[in-house]
Amino acid sequence: MDWKIFLATFGAVFFAELADKTQIVGIGMAAKTGKPVSVWLGSVSAYVIVTIISVFLGAVLAKFIRPELIRYIGASLFIIIGFLMLFKVI
Repeated sequence: MDWKIFLATFGAVFFAELADKTQIVGIGMAAKTGKPVSVWLGSVSAYVIVTIISVFLGAVLAKFIRPELIRYIGASLFIIIGFLMLFKVI
């Protein structure tokens, strides 16, 4: 295992996910249901599946598209979505 890549990925995902909408959903579901273990298991399971799909797509796309292009496309989409949200288009 490449620990440098592992730690860089862990840090990036950990800080990107702090206080995002997923955590707010988890807080709300745990408060509403009173079943924090079930909410935790559901959240972790969903995140594992989403991560598997993301990593798989990233590996496939990297064979056809330069990683720099993927980074620029991702950054552009974040900016476009941010503007659309700012102006309440979506």
